Amino acid sequence: MPGGLNILLLGEDAERLRAALMLAMAQRALEGDARIFLQMEAVRLLAPPVAAPRDAEHLRAGFPPLATLLDEALGDGVAVIACQSGLALCAMEATDLDPRIETGGLLSFMAAIDPADRLLSV
Repeated sequence: MPGGLNILLLGEDAERLRAALMLAMAQRALEGDARIFLQMEAVRLLAPPVAAPRDAEHLRAGFPPLATLLDEALGDGVAVIACQSGLALCAMEATDLDPRIETGGLLSFMAAIDPADRLLSV
């Protein structure tokens, strides 16, 4: 089994979240663990209703909208973690999010990375 994949999403960009979700789902297909940490303002992307400006374009090309991709990733075992400070910054609460989304801090996210894991920032 491959080492885990840890993705740090650094900004409020829906297409970067889409890419992170696709990378994480590919990792899960390879039977590896995958986590995505949404840092600071990136947390706003998880606010319901989840949507992206380019969803219609993706649908026309036969790809799912961002909300469906997030739902599939969570259902596939991808750990999605919302930054606690980001929630406060965005005037959001953990209860605003899908209950499968975890909350945590950057320190705990980094501490859980195994030496055999990979860390990507997007």
